[in-house]
Amino acid sequence: MNIFDRYAPFVQDFIYRSNWESLRAIQVAAADAVFNTDENVLLSASTASGKTEAAFFPILTLFSEDPPRSVGAIYIGPLKALINDQFMRLNELCAEGDIPVWHWHGDVSQSHKAKMLKNPSGILQITPESLEALLIRKHAAISRLFCDLRFVVIDEVHSLMRGDRGGQTLCLIERLSKMAGVNPRRIGLSATIGDLEATGQFLAAGTGRGTVIPRIEAKGAKWRLSMEHFFVSGPQSAEDKEPEGALPVLENPTDTAPERADPGMGYIFEHTRGKKCLVFVNSREECEAVTTTLRQYCEANHEPDRFLIHHGNLSASFRETAEAEMKDEDSCKTTVTTATLELGIDIGRLERAFQIDAPFTVSSFLQRMGRTGRRDMPPEMWFVIREDAPEPRAMLPETVPWALIQGIALIQLYLEERWVEPPKFDRLPYSLLYHQTMSTLASCGELYPGELASKVLTLKYFHRISQEDYKKLLRYLIENDHIQRTENGGLIVGLAGERIVNSFKFYAVFQESEEYTVRWGSQELGTVVKPPPPGEKIAIAGHVWIVEEVDHKRRLVYCEEVKGKVPAYFGECPGDINTKILERMKGVLAEEKQYPYLMKNAVARLEQARHTAANSGMLDEPLINIGGDMWCLFPWLGSYAFLALERFIKIKCAPKLGIKGVDSSRPYFMQFKMKASREEFFAVLRETAQEEFDPMELVYPDEIPVFEKYDEFIPAELVRKGFAYGILDIEGMKERILGWNM
Repeated sequence: MNIFDRYAPFVQDFIYRSNWESLRAIQVAAADAVFNTDENVLLSASTASGKTEAAFFPILTLFSEDPPRSVGAIYIGPLKALINDQFMRLNELCAEGDIPVWHWHGDVSQSHKAKMLKNPSGILQITPESLEALLIRKHAAISRLFCDLRFVVIDEVHSLMRGDRGGQTLCLIERLSKMAGVNPRRIGLSATIGDLEATGQFLAAGTGRGTVIPRIEAKGAKWRLSMEHFFVSGPQSAEDKEPEGALPVLENPTDTAPERADPGMGYIFEHTRGKKCLVFVNSREECEAVTTTLRQYCEANHEPDRFLIHHGNLSASFRETAEAEMKDEDSCKTTVTTATLELGIDIGRLERAFQIDAPFTVSSFLQRMGRTGRRDMPPEMWFVIREDAPEPRAMLPETVPWALIQGIALIQLYLEERWVEPPKFDRLPYSLLYHQTMSTLASCGELYPGELASKVLTLKYFHRISQEDYKKLLRYLIENDHIQRTENGGLIVGLAGERIVNSFKFYAVFQESEEYTVRWGSQELGTVVKPPPPGEKIAIAGHVWIVEEVDHKRRLVYCEEVKGKVPAYFGECPGDINTKILERMKGVLAEEKQYPYLMKNAVARLEQARHTAANSGMLDEPLINIGGDMWCLFPWLGSYAFLALERFIKIKCAPKLGIKGVDSSRPYFMQFKMKASREEFFAVLRETAQEEFDPMELVYPDEIPVFEKYDEFIPAELVRKGFAYGILDIEGMKERILGWNM
């Protein structure tokens, strides 16, 4: 029997109505794995390849043949927007089979949730945070709600692989399974996975099953790529020079940005007119600044505002307005966004994506590229690299266009090697351990220490954490009243712990800055961090507002709209760049290869950078003298190996070499003053790296390197250990030092 014939009649009807001429390879492979094995399944295929249908067609077929007695499948999505989108897509299909679909997150009405609690059935679509809340608040109902749970589908699984949120997701599935007495199969979906085997093992952790990973040969797809470079002011790198094979610089000579416009912003303004586009930026602050600028250009040109905004600090109404507008096939508006529109929400026929500067990862580049090219159009992305022109007397490292080189490296790594960042599973997740301990106590009530340990420490994600470290954590939490010991020796949530657990912010394990809700009249605009005092301006929702009142007790900001441009307040957004990217960046500077997607300014700026790099010697040796006793080190290491090297030099080598004033631009270079010679520098580094030393020695005295959300509630000793053994890439640093043959 072929796969189509095996599908339930209502699934077949859906395929006919959709005018599909054949099933895609991923759908055939997924159905074979779901129907004919009892294993977990990892589906990796390009964006818009039909992975969601590939997972759900066989699941719904099985449900129609043997309806589950409770919720039969949980779909876990990383974003509310993605869940809303998938809810709409699945609803039509499931209605035909009389299989309920429920969505559950912070913006969903209580009445909808109440119906699911009353009639647990079908498919539940939920975020990790809402699932956490469900386990705590509805503990007694979990076995009834999920007693016949058969599948857990994790969408965009790669987005959950690099931090505590992925660990939380695995812990939640494992806890729920134990509480409900089930062992559901897990199905992971992603377009950008770097190491399929390692991800398959991650997905299967604690299930006692293996993972089937269908190998789907990707069809050769055409891309439309361009990358242009702009100095924010002053003359540009090239004039009257157009490289062959690139996209045209101007499609319509009548498109004009206002006079004296920032040329990079003007370029985006020109090339979004009359089209539906996304503009990706790397932080929420930049998202607000770019939207404000583009809207000002509309005003200066006396044309209607055609720019929308979408990021995590905006209120649901603003986000949903942008999502609805982008789904409108006739829309010609452009949305400026962060990673919130990077993942699988279907926004219809999107003509073009822009990326301001380079993203931090190949994975992010591919996801953002994949937003375009649907409906049989080729994917199209325009990189816009902006920098201030180097001062005439600028030091060597400041003359290198790092964002331009990084953007080229990301693209080349994928084109040449199909390389994507591998997942990281080797951290010591003490912050998450605190969170799951408190969540388990809040959910279960009083537990003896042994019972608590058996529920939490046995979760597969905590395999690197010792019983001794867990005892230290519990003793510390008891001392600080996060946990309280009862008269008969049991443990319950303490008074200090209740303040944490009872906040709605507890459910999320990702770092959140202290936020204030911004209101304009009766309308909620979104949230900001550290609002300025009354009379000052803030930027949010793509407009500028003057602060009229700040209510610190209720964390409210009241404002009125004004003209102008100011920075926004959301906290920081650091990037984690892999060593492989830095090494390819060095290759970009060293090789003479031309890249067909570079536009004229980018070609000229790359030529300048290559000339500078070759003449300076920075490609031949990592340590360059930049005048007197000032030195610059180019280690070509990723973020966490660079961080380890920086500390290694400051703590273990600086006293021997007379190094002072280490100033780093992570992960590209570090500058410092040094009395010693180049030869002495490398000799000391090599000799010291070969000595045995405890990674804890790279933590400064009295330093408590808080990285994760709940680190502040953990013994300092464990925070330091988690940083030294789980964050710093000491092996990567040592390998680089010992490879320097100077």
